[in-house]
Amino acid sequence: QYKFVESGGGLVQVGGSLRLSCAASGFTFDDYAIAWFRQAPGKAHEGVLCMTTDSITTYADSVKGRFTISRDNAKNTVYLQMNNLKPEDTALYYCTANRRLCRTWAYEYDYWGQGTQVTVSS
Repeated sequence: QYKFVESGGGLVQVGGSLRLSCAASGFTFDDYAIAWFRQAPGKAHEGVLCMTTDSITTYADSVKGRFTISRDNAKNTVYLQMNNLKPEDTALYYCTANRRLCRTWAYEYDYWGQGTQVTVSS
């Protein structure tokens, strides 16, 4: 059974930083691409970043230079380091996985965690 537990969200001021964690279980972690998506109130899911074992895909141009993704295969965990946060980054952040390849759209992923809320105040 696929399981994702996101953590690390919170309330931060503009320009601040947060590091989100996604602990995954129920599948062979090394074989999967892990993606971060976010959903702001009233909006659709938006892809943020995705990482396989040897590549990174950036979905949202708005996070380039500010967000980085990393993974620790020994811990079955993926991280999202978010720096220089802006009010438009406010959203519920989710992680998900797909075997081998990063997929662009949320509907291409079958399993999701509960998400962790990030709120950036101005």
